[in-house]
This record gives sequence, C-alpha cells and structure tokens, in this order.
Amino acid sequence: MSNGVYNFKLSIDWKLINLISEIDRFDANWTAIERKEGQNLKELKSIATVRSVGASNRIEGNKMSDEEVNVLLQTIDIKKLTDRDSQEVVGYFDTMDLISKSCENINLTENHIKNLHNILMKYSSKDEWHKGNYKVHSNAVEASFPDGTKQIIFLTTEAGFATEEAIRQLLNWYNSETEVHPLIKVAAFVYDFLSIHPFQDGNGRLSRLISTLLLLKNGYKWIQYVSFEHEIENRKAEYYQVLRSCQAQRPNEDVTQWMLFFLNCLSNIQKQLMTKLLKSGFETKLSPKEKLIYTIIHNRPNIQSGEIAEKLAIPSPTVKRILSELHNKGLIEKQGSGRSVSYTVK
Repeated sequence: MSNGVYNFKLSIDWKLINLISEIDRFDANWTAIERKEGQNLKELKSIATVRSVGASNRIEGNKMSDEEVNVLLQTIDIKKLTDRDSQEVVGYFDTMDLISKSCENINLTENHIKNLHNILMKYSSKDEWHKGNYKVHSNAVEASFPDGTKQIIFLTTEAGFATEEAIRQLLNWYNSETEVHPLIKVAAFVYDFLSIHPFQDGNGRLSRLISTLLLLKNGYKWIQYVSFEHEIENRKAEYYQVLRSCQAQRPNEDVTQWMLFFLNCLSNIQKQLMTKLLKSGFETKLSPKEKLIYTIIHNRPNIQSGEIAEKLAIPSPTVKRILSELHNKGLIEKQGSGRSVSYTVK
C-alpha cells in the first residue's frame, strides 16, 4: 500500500508495520523494566553515553576510540581542548547531557535547534564563525573514510532563503501533524533535516542528537540506555547508501528504504538492551575476582590475559580459568588465536 508522509512517498507494508509494533510492544513494558533494573540502568546509561559520543563523532571522521573518549569525559579540562577531535567529543557530550536532563523543556523550534548546534560546536575555534547559525555557503552530505578521503553522498538545499524556508516548513509540519505514528514522524524529520543540511557543519551529529531528543519527547525513554549512534556507525556504509538512494529521487522521493533502515536500527538496539539487562542479572552472581576481570575487560576492550594478570596481580592460570568461565557464560568473547587472543565484553 502506497501512502505519503510530509513531502514524501511511503510504502506501508507488513514489514514496516511489524517493526513499529515490535518497538512499541517493548516500550509498553519499559516502565516495569525501569522500576526493576534501577542501578543496572545507571551503569548502562554511562556506557551508552561514551559509546554514543565516540561513535557519532567517528562517523564524521573523528579518530578517538571509546576508551579515549571515556578518559577525556572523566577528566574534562576546557583549557586543554586544543585538538578538534577532543573539542567535538566534549561538545557532543554537553549537548547529549542537556537533552537527557532537559528534553521536556526543549521544544522543536528554530531557536532551540540553533541553540543545540551552538552547544555542539562551542569548543571548536574553527567553527566559531558559524555555530548556532544557518549555513551561508553550499554544503553536501559527505562520507568520511578511515584513510581521510571523503565522498559526496548528495547535494543539499541551497544556503539562504531556501534553507530557512525548508526548515520552517519541516518544523511546522512536525509540530502540527497529529495522525502520523511518532516513529514515522521522527524518522521523516531526521531524513529531511539531513537532506536540507541547514548548518555549515555538524549536521550529521546534530541529526543523531535530535533523533534522541524526539524519541525521548515521544516517550521512548529506553533510548538513553543503549547507543543508537553505535548502531549507525556499525552500519555506516548502509546508512550512506540508503540516504543516497532516497535523495537521488528528490523532490517528493520515496523514503520507504530510509524508514525501514531507521526502524530496524531501533529494533536492533532494543534487542541489545534486553540482552545487556539479562546479562546484568548474571553479573550480580559473579564472584569478586570474576567481577574484577569482567570490569577490566569492559573498560579495556581487546585486552589480553597476560595484561589482566599483571594489572590485577592475579596468577595467570587463575585469570585464564576465569576467562574461560566468563566466556562460557556468554559475558565475554574471544578475538584472535594463540598468543594474540584478546577479550571483549559482548
């Protein structure tokens, strides 16, 4: 069945309907889960925050690992934010923190979006001239690759009046639309925001922050305990391919492919969240040494058994036995073989 949403075509089929139903069924049970899990959720939120900050910035070419992000966020010193990667990471964290604490007070208006952009870019001296203001030069959606090269995915709305008018129309639609399902509304808003690319830089990062903001405002509170950004990073090639495929039809394009991608990402991270909550039940039953080793692996992905033994002053045979037990319980996974085996939390 073909239908429309905002200025787009949308094919509504059982696959789309099932994804929405699946996400909403989980959401209906979330209040009970939240009451039960308490402390576990605080830990998951802390982990998800680091992963989200790191992933969203790496999508745009940032080089910082999750471990480096975690260290930076533990000891933020504004005076020492001299490199662009660190500036971007702390700006993203501040914006994410504001959204988490004050989402009910952040309305979807031009002023609020510009303010979020201002916070996102506030530590970057190179972005001083344009932060919080719409673009004045043409820009494009680009994919950044590990070797430093970039590839244009699609051209965006022209700077000036065209951008201002496109954003106002999008905001008016979102704030007045009452019949479209919230998840479809959010996905449509994010897609068109990316297509317009209203700011000179930071649009990709801001689009992911706005995704979290709108999901929270629509009652999907679980989103802050798992990393949507990390899921996008893992599917970066698909993310850009879907955007390019839909954008090639602009205007009045069919966004079915984007909707399915966006909803599938949400469905996947819901499953990841439930898996983590189930594992946290196992973790409460771990011995003190098992907890120590599990914690160090969590904080140091890809660590080897010898390093664990040295850091914790535990005999190597004991470490290897506990690693085997944690692996059998499904809490960690092995990577590599022979002397190069390392361990990562699942």
